[in-house]
This record gives sequence, structure tokens and C-alpha cells, in this order.
Amino acid sequence: MAKKSAGILLYRFLEKQLQVMLVHPGGPFFAKKDLGAWSIPKGEFTDEDPLLAAKREFQEETGISIEGEFKPLDPVKQKGGKEVHAWAVEGDLDVTHIQSNTFELEWPPRTGKYRSFPEVDRGEWFDIPTAKKKINAGQLVLIEQLEAILR
Repeated sequence: MAKKSAGILLYRFLEKQLQVMLVHPGGPFFAKKDLGAWSIPKGEFTDEDPLLAAKREFQEETGISIEGEFKPLDPVKQKGGKEVHAWAVEGDLDVTHIQSNTFELEWPPRTGKYRSFPEVDRGEWFDIPTAKKKINAGQLVLIEQLEAILR
């Protein structure tokens, strides 16, 4: 069975311009990646309500709890087969205060030394044209769905 993730596409209007908040994955594999590496805050879930999982994952990856009117987006499949369930919600947060949970990884590989890395090393607000370049290609449709909802 394919893995499932749930996440939140946070958006705001700044001077009447639509922006979305994306996060950059932490750890050594993404340290030098930018275009196509960003994501909505999301994480895997199994036997849990997907919206509750999305809220939990948002808090784990940003350190901030989220509330508001959650607009469901159609699930999307990423290249590796993972199905992403997402909700759009309007809100604002200071991305300089994002504090992510961490994960352990043997680094450098085959050294027996484990290091702790943040799941998310930073978040940023992007206008829509920029966000479409930055986001993981499998999640691009989520931004397009948000645009359609807000028209």
C-alpha cells in the first residue's frame, strides 16, 4: 500500500498579492537543493483522521499550531507514489520563528556516527510564480487548486 501524507498549504494576501508559505527540508540531502525541493508542511499518517494529521504535522514542522477555515484540496500523487492529502487555510506567521522537530541520521554514511537534523530547516513566503518553481513537482497541483478556489 502506498504511503500517505497530510499537510497544510498556508496562504495570505500581502498588498493584495497571493502568497503561500513553503518549508525547506532539513538534513544533508537537501542542503544544496532549492528549486523543486520545497514543500507544504506535511508528514505521513496511517490510521488517523487526515486533517488532524495535517494539523499535527504542521505543528511538528513549524512549532506553531494552526486554526482557521480549512479548505480541502484534492489529493495528489508524488513521483514516488506517496499520496498527499492537503488543506488550504488562510493565515500568517513569522517564518523566522519556525522551530521544527528533529530526526536522527547516520552522517557521514557508514561512519557509525549519528547526528540530529531538523525536519525543516526554514520556511518562506513566496508569490505564486516563485512558489511554483520552488515546490516539489508532485505538489504543484495543490497551488493550482488553491488559485482555482480563490478565483
